[in-house]
Amino acid sequence: MEKKGKMKKTTKTTLTTFGFVAVFWAVIEILTVSGHLSSKLNGLLIPVCAYMIMAISLNLVVGFLGELSLGHAAFMSAGAFAGIFFYTTAGAELPVYVSVPVSFLIGGLAAGILGVIVGVPVLRLSGDYLAIVTLASGEILKNVLCALYIGKDSEGIHMSLKDQFSLGMAPDGKMLMKGAMGITGIKKFANFSVGVVLIVITLIFVLNLMNSRAGRAITAIRDDEIAARAAGLDLTRYKMIAFVSAAVFAGFAGVLYALNYSALVADKFDYNLSINVLVMVVLGGMGNILGGMIAAIILTILPELLRGFSQYRMFIYSIVLIVMMLFNQAPAFVSWRQRLMARIRPKAAGKQDGKEEQ
Repeated sequence: MEKKGKMKKTTKTTLTTFGFVAVFWAVIEILTVSGHLSSKLNGLLIPVCAYMIMAISLNLVVGFLGELSLGHAAFMSAGAFAGIFFYTTAGAELPVYVSVPVSFLIGGLAAGILGVIVGVPVLRLSGDYLAIVTLASGEILKNVLCALYIGKDSEGIHMSLKDQFSLGMAPDGKMLMKGAMGITGIKKFANFSVGVVLIVITLIFVLNLMNSRAGRAITAIRDDEIAARAAGLDLTRYKMIAFVSAAVFAGFAGVLYALNYSALVADKFDYNLSINVLVMVVLGGMGNILGGMIAAIILTILPELLRGFSQYRMFIYSIVLIVMMLFNQAPAFVSWRQRLMARIRPKAAGKQDGKEEQ
């Protein structure tokens, strides 16, 4: 019989996940204060936090809902451009402690609206069709942003998809968005603690969602869509909950990512970014939030650490990916890990029982 005081598996997983984030934050702070954090790694802290949020949010769609989405970069770019556009225009007149939170809210809202626009028609599809359509939507948004020119003068806001000369601005006009050059002159706000706070907020929302009735419905759709429909679940509703929630947090990640640079261009958010985030989710384990965060850290830092091996960098990176995939997914490695954990747990349980008897 199980002891009454035994911790539930979900509670243990939640504590482990938040504990990992706390340790991650503490280690970085200690290295920063002691002066042992290199400038290269310091520059990667904000991207690492952004990709951790991306991996957590994409896990909602790929890991828990079971749908293959390749358009996550589109939501990140929508949030980044909407949030930074506010930050560099209206937000420039506000204090930082007001403009930054509002930028995150606007970025999340813009990404959520895009999630609804894309999700309504796309979530009627599944499998390869869903992946292709989400990938196409991301490329469409990227190309629109690359062609978009926005300027402001005494007469108001001017927009064009041709070039900046077609805006017809007065001599006092100012370019706000310069097509392929994007948004420039961003006042950087690179704060690692803000990134960690966003990670914690994302975890709180996602873990609470997955432990709720809606979360159980989402996983039921993943396990057997036909049975879920027969049980009376509103498939469209729960798919939209997962899809739009993932989009909103991708928008937050986009704003965080953009605040780390002085210029924001749409080419950064291409299909390669969506695939990289998907690789993080798959390597970390489908539906495994902690694994996705660890994979996000490794796959963000590793390419930079290997830049010294310019000729062999991608070869080493590919080998690491293959080894990680085998360790996480190959049946032989999975059964070996299970046997190892089965040996460790009885010993730990025996020690705990001995303490309780004393």
